[in-house]
Amino acid sequence: MSILEEIKYTFKQGSILNRLIYINLGVFLLVRIAYLFFFLAGKEFYLLSWLALPSNLHELSYKPWTLLTYMFLHFSFIHILFNLWVLYWFGKMFLSVFDSEKLLGLYLAGGLAGAAFYVAGFNLFPVFEQSREVSELLGASASIIAIVIAVAVYEPRREVNLVLLGPVQLRYIAIFLVLSYIIGISATNAGGNLAHLGGVVLGYFFIVFLRKGKDIVSWLAVLPGKIAALFKPRSKIRVTHKQPPRDDYEYNRQKAQSQSEINLILDKISKSGYDSLSKTEKEILFKMGKK
Repeated sequence: MSILEEIKYTFKQGSILNRLIYINLGVFLLVRIAYLFFFLAGKEFYLLSWLALPSNLHELSYKPWTLLTYMFLHFSFIHILFNLWVLYWFGKMFLSVFDSEKLLGLYLAGGLAGAAFYVAGFNLFPVFEQSREVSELLGASASIIAIVIAVAVYEPRREVNLVLLGPVQLRYIAIFLVLSYIIGISATNAGGNLAHLGGVVLGYFFIVFLRKGKDIVSWLAVLPGKIAALFKPRSKIRVTHKQPPRDDYEYNRQKAQSQSEINLILDKISKSGYDSLSKTEKEILFKMGKK
């Protein structure tokens, strides 16, 4: 089995968590390889702008796909390394109590919530008036934060071992993250922190509603499958079932009708040749010849 075949196999057979990691990593590699060719050619690299989420509403109106693509898009190696590391560990915690469909739905919903907070923040607050024309968002952080917060809200006393700190309960990690995002809005990465808060809100309410018996992300979990089904080629084979004759009279009538059709086709062949037959007539002749 080649490396490519092995990757395809593990992607198909792996969990949703593995697939999300593969997709993020695959997009990263494709973008970086494309950037290399543009760099060597001395040309400007436009691909990021077509995949990243713009804060400008007019630009977003003709690039709506960026609401989805941005949450799988990374350009910095450190950025994707940290994001995938967090996704892996907290994704495993999430799957220890929930199923794969909820993980996928929460990832997508967290990304969309992050997009909503980012776009809304940059268009509502006057401080972003100048930067909204050039600001773009990329990365899986909002999606991953939604998963982190969901696990922390569901199991707040669950402990994880942090380097230099030792065991720390998830609720304290969640509180620290939320405070850092709020404070960080006034720092250099305002857009990223706004998006993180969107993930926080979505992850929190996901658990709140789930405890009430409502899964608010289930519709997103099945959406990728429905979209993929639209691009699958449809079978052109048509199956028909011919009803058997109900009595002798019906049987004789059907037999006479078939014989009449054959007689007309044979008469047409004698006058104009076999090539003059239509496709339907040739099929009728072929079927009668097999009986």
